[in-house]
Amino acid sequence: MVDQPIWLRPERGARGPRPAHSRADIAAAGIRIADTEGIEAVSLRRVASEMGTGTTTLYRYIATKDELFDLMIDSAIGEREPPARTGDWQADLRAIAYEHRARVLRHPWLAALPATRPTLGPNSLAWLDAAYATVDVLDLSADEVLAQVGTLLTFVRGHVLDELAEKETARRSGVDMKTWLAAQAQYGDMIIGGGNYPHLSRIMIEADAPHADDRYELAFRRGLDHILTGLAHSSR
Repeated sequence: MVDQPIWLRPERGARGPRPAHSRADIAAAGIRIADTEGIEAVSLRRVASEMGTGTTTLYRYIATKDELFDLMIDSAIGEREPPARTGDWQADLRAIAYEHRARVLRHPWLAALPATRPTLGPNSLAWLDAAYATVDVLDLSADEVLAQVGTLLTFVRGHVLDELAEKETARRSGVDMKTWLAAQAQYGDMIIGGGNYPHLSRIMIEADAPHADDRYELAFRRGLDHILTGLAHSSR
């Protein structure tokens, strides 16, 4: 049996003493733990300890760990308001994409949580509505609106996952990308000199982006340009 969504339940019951905490307090405690130690460290017991209360007390507010995650996600999303619409749908989608990326970079644990079922808290709903409103000006069907926004957010999530993975690899190994590329130089020369991979070799010789200090920013901007160009073409 599926529990009633937390968003349908009142923050506190009508009976009994006034609670000493709030859902916002619970979300904030969970976020503090996840930001510093990762999502794996988040549990009801750990959050209760962070708040200076007992685990059973949390069950007055939430029923499951998934509800804790829902509160954390919605709170993180609500750190900033959706950007104001400018009338330029591509510029507006670009602003939404950049904020989605920035949010996950601020809170890397967001990338570790499933994205297939959206959190339907008030902040999440506001951002979803803003994204759909941005492309709704194109007079598309509801399914096309979903596809346009879904394509954009899938690109953002994929890019950020790669960005976070590289940061974690550099942290774990102590070797940044520039140092790693330099260490591969001899092998790279062999690949190019062998003549078996002409198209890859051209990229290895001519591409500047992999060596740039802001390579992820460049890749995100260029990739987003391609996504928005494709969305504009498909909406005609």
